[in-house]
Amino acid sequence: MAGNRRWPRAELIVALVLYCRLPFGQLHHRHPVIVRYARAIGRTPSALAMKLTNLASLDPAITGTGRRGLANASAQDRALWAEMQEDWTQFAVEAHAVLARLKRPDVPSDSPSQDADVKAEDRYARTKVRIGQAFFRDAVLSAYNGRCCITGLSAPSLLVASHIVPWRVAARHRLNPSNGLLLSALHDKAFDQGLLTIAEDWTVKISSRLAGSQDSFYAMSLEAFAGRPIALPEKFVPEPTFLAYHRDNVFQP
Repeated sequence: MAGNRRWPRAELIVALVLYCRLPFGQLHHRHPVIVRYARAIGRTPSALAMKLTNLASLDPAITGTGRRGLANASAQDRALWAEMQEDWTQFAVEAHAVLARLKRPDVPSDSPSQDADVKAEDRYARTKVRIGQAFFRDAVLSAYNGRCCITGLSAPSLLVASHIVPWRVAARHRLNPSNGLLLSALHDKAFDQGLLTIAEDWTVKISSRLAGSQDSFYAMSLEAFAGRPIALPEKFVPEPTFLAYHRDNVFQP
């Protein structure tokens, strides 16, 4: 278990997955998930935690706020980071396969289709979607520390990793966490229907379509947040061009 041995691609993928799944403040060698995966890949928890903080130095969302991570990212780290950014879907599928080979209990197995008429490529396509959706949700939950960026709600079953540019519009960015906001189920629905959006200054903007409503719940749950800033994530900050798309094409002024 030599600490200085080269990191194979599969081990780097494990590290990147953990970086996407864990909040920045939890990237330490005592975290039980880091301990478990370090054992699985034959590394010490300290070595894996150090690799995670090296990866953090590649994330503009981290470095842009004055946090540095560890500035020892290798050329191999940089290349895989760029590869992930270029094709999130392929990275998610490969990462799923790597974790499955480690036989971790938190990796769901692929159950065979009950429909004998469904072609193998259709099953594979559905599997990719399922894997991708799980990856996207994990990354967005982690980025926002499990709290709705508008309300602060922290009940996981009531939170949605909401796409800024809709799934059907931008295939390349479907799994990009910077195309995500963590919202309560209600605010996700309102965002999806264009009843709210996020302004350039990161504040909530509410559609005038429901202005004058006498509904007290609407006033309390939506209108009350108009003009308030959202809680920005620790990593994978929303891409401004994605939010501009939402304001121009989805939001109902």
